[in-house]
Amino acid sequence: MTMTAASVGPQRYQERYPAKLEAASQARRDITLALKTWGLLHLVDAAEQIVTELVANAVEHTDAATVGVSITRTGEESARIVVTDTSRTRPTPAVPSADAEHGRGLLLVEALAHGWGSEVVHGGKRVWADLLADRER
Repeated sequence: MTMTAASVGPQRYQERYPAKLEAASQARRDITLALKTWGLLHLVDAAEQIVTELVANAVEHTDAATVGVSITRTGEESARIVVTDTSRTRPTPAVPSADAEHGRGLLLVEALAHGWGSEVVHGGKRVWADLLADRER
């Protein structure tokens, strides 16, 4: 008789952080650890920048007490980052002037992610970004 392990679903990591400036660095560290554990080292640089921007936006532009962060492995070489908060206002990329010091975060997310978006959900919103290996783009 041959036995095989039952699938238990995708690999996933999630955490909630107090909505403070330190949340972005904590989330970046945790997301990096998850990707390294899964052997997805090639996604780390983009993931670090994306999660930093999305968490910083949630902290700076909402009155949420906590920010939720998750990463789910969606394929052999891909993952999805999700950041949640209690605001129902969906983010939109700004059009900053050339000398502006802020306002480029979502443009960076758009450039680094294979795709990104947001949706209003019960209790707030969810902002997601998909990461793929270069050869899958």
